[in-house]
Amino acid sequence: MTTTQVRAACPLDCPDTCALLVTVTDGVATNVKGDPDHPTTAGVLCTKVSRFTERTYHADRLLHPLRRVGKKGEGKFERISWEDALQTIAARLKPIAARDPQAILPYSYCGTMGLVQGESMSSRFFNQLGASLLDRTICASAGATGYRYTVGASIGTDLEQFQNAKLIIIWGGNPIASNLHFWMRAQEAKRNGATLIAIDPYRSLTAEKCHQHVALLPGTDAALALGLMHVLIVEDMLDHDYIERYTVGYDALKQRALEWPPERVAEVCGITATEVVELARLYGQACRSGEGAAIRTNYGVQRVHGGGMAVRNIACLPALTGAWRHPAGGMQLSSSGSFPVNRKALQRPDLLKGTPRTINMSTIGDDLLKASSAEFGPQVEAVIVYNSNPLAVAPDSSKVAQGFGREDLFTVVLEHFQTDTVDYADIVLPATTQLEHVDAHSTYGHLYMMANNAAVAPLGEAKANTEIFRLLAQYMGFDDPCFQESDDALAAKAFDATDARAVHFDWESLKRRGWQKLAMPEAPFAAGGFPTPSGKCEFYSSAMAQAGLDPLPTYIAPHESLASNPALAARYPLAMISPPARNFLNSTFVNVKSLRAAEGEPHLDIHPDDGAARGIVAGDMVRIFNDRGSFVAKARLTDKARRGLVVGLSVWWKKLASDGKNANEVTSQRLTDMGRAPTFYDTLVEVEKVA
Repeated sequence: MTTTQVRAACPLDCPDTCALLVTVTDGVATNVKGDPDHPTTAGVLCTKVSRFTERTYHADRLLHPLRRVGKKGEGKFERISWEDALQTIAARLKPIAARDPQAILPYSYCGTMGLVQGESMSSRFFNQLGASLLDRTICASAGATGYRYTVGASIGTDLEQFQNAKLIIIWGGNPIASNLHFWMRAQEAKRNGATLIAIDPYRSLTAEKCHQHVALLPGTDAALALGLMHVLIVEDMLDHDYIERYTVGYDALKQRALEWPPERVAEVCGITATEVVELARLYGQACRSGEGAAIRTNYGVQRVHGGGMAVRNIACLPALTGAWRHPAGGMQLSSSGSFPVNRKALQRPDLLKGTPRTINMSTIGDDLLKASSAEFGPQVEAVIVYNSNPLAVAPDSSKVAQGFGREDLFTVVLEHFQTDTVDYADIVLPATTQLEHVDAHSTYGHLYMMANNAAVAPLGEAKANTEIFRLLAQYMGFDDPCFQESDDALAAKAFDATDARAVHFDWESLKRRGWQKLAMPEAPFAAGGFPTPSGKCEFYSSAMAQAGLDPLPTYIAPHESLASNPALAARYPLAMISPPARNFLNSTFVNVKSLRAAEGEPHLDIHPDDGAARGIVAGDMVRIFNDRGSFVAKARLTDKARRGLVVGLSVWWKKLASDGKNANEVTSQRLTDMGRAPTFYDTLVEVEKVA
């Protein structure tokens, strides 16, 4: 019996990107644990990833290519060879490409966050083909855009500094479920005397363990940030030296903030004026004391109409107070902008001939149903889905199903399991999991470059994404040498070795060690140096003005709210949000029985007063509906959901729900104010008891 230990990295869409140690005995992965030497992982994994071997060796793994034999959506397939699969795909794509390659669409997101298995060989393939480009907006683009207008790039407080803070504001996130290693450091800070504040419409697991929970209405975070600015300015809890040296537009910002007294903010946000004043004072005094005051903002803030502006407004606070001066101060939304990722070398945009149209992944439901037109371009005739499960995760799910249900749409899906999306495929290609391939990773929650070594050989006939797209290129007749590059050769190009942040990155040494920290300053903006056009934190953004946006922080009401649409609010008086369930990661892991058993079944949390008004008691099956659709869940009466709010923890595979539906039946394809992102948490519904 031969036992080895292999260094790996978690590939999932989570800021933690844990360093893994995989135990392999006689070619079989028997255990996955966190690397105790990696400073952020510290030997601890979430419940989900600690069961990664259960997922890799799951009895339902797709291990052979398949061809559809039933109707779309039925999920009936027959096994075929790789040769048959590749020939079939090439035979369908070639005539479409000859007419107009823009009629072919890739659809992918972060089923893996790897730089190699994510968007490298696949991008080369679609660039050479001339396919439509995909605007990958479904998670973070609104907040990233608002943050970039203000701060310049996705750079912020180092995760390893948070335990030194004396005040931590957790704004729009539930890190116990989705950012465990940040939560460990927040708990350490709490033990050292720090105050933890949660700002969230829902009293999540995290909010329950903070000193204070501010339960504002969904989509009103931008107004709260303006109210905090108002109090900071009026009570002069500002760092005037920092403002003078390292910001632009303060005088204009001051006038805007003075329009938002606590009483106005309280009315918009559904909280008290006292909460606004006390939170501002707590933050301002912590910054003035010279102690670390840090804001951890997550993506829940930006999944509403004004989501980009909300993140922008919050991002102004550390510059007003000089919180950036302290290594444990400032703000973190994402650390992804810290990494010198060499995307041009990986993705080869130079292979493009001309500029294809761009289709937004968040409006895939509508776009698959559009006919050819001068405005839209050619009807989408073929979709290749990888690293994503749009039938479960995309908004306005009934439209998505209608689009993928078109008999004239040729659909190829690369997957591990027979997801909701696989049920609509014409050809299914079995993909490897993280334990079976090589990859390189940047992160968006800490500052370590990560390596993933293949721990075991691919199971069955599964192939890595990169190998699948190499083969597709071959069958399409693409002969550029770039399609022959190995995964190791791609990984060696992942980071720019000449960039000082990468400290002369070397792939072979990274593979051996598993991780390497970027060379970043402890406090990235202590002395300004913002990567904005002005080099300063931009309270006033000329770039926003040029884009037709308000150049100053403002408040944009949700699309679906009493303020924006009183008639709609009269019909559907309950706001709904659908944050991640603790035991799922988007739609990943839903089919792992032990994790699904921990969640039980789809639930809807509703305030007892709202339940009583509808004759609903705990345990009732309820129908949640609006003009777009409906789904069924079991009611849990709880004051974790504030009055007027219902919460459906997500994202369930539709086929594993009692009615074959999930929360995205009622979400909208409307987009955010900036970043063209979806508005999942900008949803009005009604709830009724069902027999």
